Amino acid sequence: MSKASSSHERLATRIGALSGIASASSMPNDTEQVVEELLRALEAGDVRAAERDASGNWRAVPWVKQGILLGFRVGQVIDMTAYVSEGAPARFFFFDKHTFPPHGFDMTDGVRIVPGGSSIRRGAYVAPGVVCMPPMYINVGAYVGANTMVDSHALVGSCAQIGARVHLSASAQIGGVLEPVSAAPVIIEDDVLVGGNCGVYEGTVVREGAVLAAGVILTRGTPVFDLVRETVYRGDVEHALEIPAGAVVVPGARKVRAAWGASEELSLQTPVIVKYRDEQTELATTLEAWLR
Repeated sequence: MSKASSSHERLATRIGALSGIASASSMPNDTEQVVEELLRALEAGDVRAAERDASGNWRAVPWVKQGILLGFRVGQVIDMTAYVSEGAPARFFFFDKHTFPPHGFDMTDGVRIVPGGSSIRRGAYVAPGVVCMPPMYINVGAYVGANTMVDSHALVGSCAQIGARVHLSASAQIGGVLEPVSAAPVIIEDDVLVGGNCGVYEGTVVREGAVLAAGVILTRGTPVFDLVRETVYRGDVEHALEIPAGAVVVPGARKVRAAWGASEELSLQTPVIVKYRDEQTELATTLEAWLR
């Protein structure tokens, strides 16, 4: 067993023991140090809130989420202005749990954070080459891969896993989850394009190279109709909705067939896979590189 694996096992065991203590006031003195160790490991990308196994399936890492929740239990709401005013007069004011201040960066991290109200919480991993356009937000436990763009008003929720070279367009919402600890977060794999005003929630997995056109909404209960393969993708209580690799998904609609709904000519929103990524689609997405 490697030294890192041994350290993570020790950390997982300690977090499990501390999480079993009913009262925050009864926590031992080293609890905050344990939370700090977890946050540093998350920020370094050494541990993640979800992992992909050899079969390509994603699973939550419960002890990591337990550790994040532990941080909220022992955290006290404080004036965080000092955390954001080093080196310049404060222009924003924050009051939050002292265990989760904004994540600090410097030039050596290679992350481009454009001024204008963006924030990245502690315990998030943001790889070199990531571009953060204001205002956007990345929450605790999230993982954002190399050369990804998080555009204006985009949200990366708690524990969401974003791959490399992903474009999260303006106002894209990637849902987060902390409880239950066994629940898998949203997964956006490498080279995915998430269009403006998209919403991806409830543990949905978007496989590599997929394209979500503007306005697509995906949840566990959303049926996705594949016109190419003539099939329907659905999630259920035990399995997440999965969008196939390379799929191009657009907003669609289907008629309501119930008598009253049909008489009113109502339709329900439903995403539709209209094609799979090809050279033409690649040409349509090459402009992203000019914005980096």
